[in-house]
Amino acid sequence: MNFRKIVVTALALQLSLCFTAVAQKQFKALLVTTTKGWHHESLHSGVLAIQQLGVRNSFDVSLFENPNGFTDKYLEQFQVVIFLNTTGDILDSAQQKVMERFIRSGKGFVGIHSASDTEYDWDWYTKLVGRMFHIHPVIQTAKLNIVDGTFPGLQGFADGKLWTDEWYEFGPEKIAGLKYVLAVDETSYDPKVQWGEKKGLGMGKLHPVAWYHNYDGGRSFYTALGHIPAIFSDPAYLNHLYAGIYWAATGKKN
Repeated sequence: MNFRKIVVTALALQLSLCFTAVAQKQFKALLVTTTKGWHHESLHSGVLAIQQLGVRNSFDVSLFENPNGFTDKYLEQFQVVIFLNTTGDILDSAQQKVMERFIRSGKGFVGIHSASDTEYDWDWYTKLVGRMFHIHPVIQTAKLNIVDGTFPGLQGFADGKLWTDEWYEFGPEKIAGLKYVLAVDETSYDPKVQWGEKKGLGMGKLHPVAWYHNYDGGRSFYTALGHIPAIFSDPAYLNHLYAGIYWAATGKKN
């Protein structure tokens, strides 16, 4: 091989390595939007926002579209599964076992808004999420407070920040060790609501709206924010959401 061919070959190899480095992403996320109940208007905005987060932060986002494709083989390519405004019983018993094995392999879960209104009868899942939805009053503006300033992505949530959303009231903790990140100030809005015999009176001094924890070998992050479509274009919210996705996928807070 002459010198010119050696140089050309070396340059081609170098370019190939560069293209491979450019194409390689930090991690891969599976985005699940299945609903068997209420269909949120913000779903479309949420999908687009998370896809753009992937573009901005160099991670792949795959939208889950095949109901029968939730298998061990399929999920092994992902580092995190995101439930975006899911509702109801969306996985059968075999798929539930797939999800359990996924988390036990050291991977992550992110639940957004009505992910806590999903799979009430699956005890493992309720512990994965941490707390389940109980009721909510009408959409109102309220003040947010930072509970744990060490968790990333909270730059846009200074204490007392006004935020308009659907304020979920949650049932009791399903598992110990939840680490709360954000809370809503109940003195800044009216939490009282009644649906037939079901009542909501608020949660008291600590009304959490975002938290995270290590669970069953993996990681789980949940945020209740995300009912209104416009929220998914708010930079403060997108920073908050990406911080949760990044931590769940990698275990890193930097």
